[in-house]
Amino acid sequence: MNGAESLVHTLLESGVDTCFSNPGTSEMHFVAALDRIPGMRCVLGLFEGVVTGAADGYARMAGKPAATLLHCGPGLANGLANLHNARRANTPIVNIVGDHATYHRPLDAPLTADTEGWARGVSGWVRTAMDVKTVGADAAGAVQAAMTSPGQIATLILPSDTSWNPGGIVAKPLPRVPAPLAAPNQIDEAAAVLRRGGEGILLLLGGKALGEAGLALAHRISAATGCRLMAEGSNARVARGRGRVAVDRVPYVVDTAVKALAGTQQLILAGAKKPVTFFAYPNKPHTSVPEGAELHILARVEQDPVEALARLADALGVPDAAAPDYGPAPEVGRGKLTPESVAATVGALMPEGAVIADESVTYGRGFFPLTRSAAPHDWLNVLGGAIGGGPPMATGAAIGAPGRRVINLQADGSAMYTVQALWTQAREKLDVTTVIFSNRKYQILLGELANVGANPGRTALDMMDIGNPDIDWPKLSASMGVEGATADTAEGFADLLAHSLKRPGPFLIELLV
Repeated sequence: MNGAESLVHTLLESGVDTCFSNPGTSEMHFVAALDRIPGMRCVLGLFEGVVTGAADGYARMAGKPAATLLHCGPGLANGLANLHNARRANTPIVNIVGDHATYHRPLDAPLTADTEGWARGVSGWVRTAMDVKTVGADAAGAVQAAMTSPGQIATLILPSDTSWNPGGIVAKPLPRVPAPLAAPNQIDEAAAVLRRGGEGILLLLGGKALGEAGLALAHRISAATGCRLMAEGSNARVARGRGRVAVDRVPYVVDTAVKALAGTQQLILAGAKKPVTFFAYPNKPHTSVPEGAELHILARVEQDPVEALARLADALGVPDAAAPDYGPAPEVGRGKLTPESVAATVGALMPEGAVIADESVTYGRGFFPLTRSAAPHDWLNVLGGAIGGGPPMATGAAIGAPGRRVINLQADGSAMYTVQALWTQAREKLDVTTVIFSNRKYQILLGELANVGANPGRTALDMMDIGNPDIDWPKLSASMGVEGATADTAEGFADLLAHSLKRPGPFLIELLV
């Protein structure tokens, strides 16, 4: 058995059975091992940013890591943006990066790079397998590290000679490290704040607190104490829809966020961090939390927020509380395409169990509240701010949650960063509907120009314009095997969305907004 074979066997025994890949020469023995050893689903991406973004979406839905397979330092570099997004989402990923043979590294061949250095910026665990006899143990360690709460990226660098050398040893899976629990004083402090009551208490939820169980517990606490509930601005996965508790998110726009959190005197964090603005702006605050508000940590990000919420509910003695009735599902939108008509149509037509992969950016800021009474679904955001996360995230989510329709709400400029994901969706016959909001500009940057007080002229505005020439999305998607069509009315969108949801495989809808 060579090192590559011991790696594949160990990954499979550790529960990693999906590999998103874009391999090169240094990884050929790993590729050959994947061919010889049954059990690993191998998914090809035509760009490493698709590979890493798909691994992110997969793990969010599957609840376990996938492996990636990347080619040397430059291949890793191509995937770094979506590894950054995955790190911000606390997504477990086992990142396998091939490298030059150990004895070839000192020769400074063209692909020689600081692979470990580049990996450290996005990884919680980095190791280079220098000996064939340790490859299996290194792989088991990588899986254990990736699954360590709250989830992290573990990067294993595999020199080609440790891959092809004989003497590989399969390692047994290492035990999962349970998430640490909140300390008793954290529960007591939050309970004391809530017992005192009064206005201005905000319970801010993040991470696994936004699953169905965590939201139900938070609602019980809110119903009994009167505290407000909110979620972080972007979240890895939120349980939403009828029968579930809906919470507003901290807004992106700094002035709107400050207004939303105005009056907060006591901020209790459950798996969340203190909100900060996305960027610094001249003469604007760097946090939406009012000055003088007191901060209390019910559960740190790495702690189990659902268990902490359960203990807090018990400490307060709060009764059960049914989820609020938010009314019937919205009706299909009519007339002009607006954020409101699009959100209503998505909410009216999405099937039960749908997964929303949201990179709608500026156009979609109002989607979240308008879909709270839709069928039960999960909502995924791009967390790290590196654009191009949506299409690969949708791709991985479809593989991680088979049988569930994925709807990718996608800004057009961001989609061009990882448009190759459409090819993978066609190749794998994935049930993904991509909705492109085609305003043919980087609308978010126009807003940022205003935020910093700039007075843009023609040169600046041209750098925000992606409509010269216009991108023909149906033709572009068709070239990669995905049928597509364009709509410019709410009725046209409803017809195309309904059509896509009734057919297997991927479909793209361009909305001229």
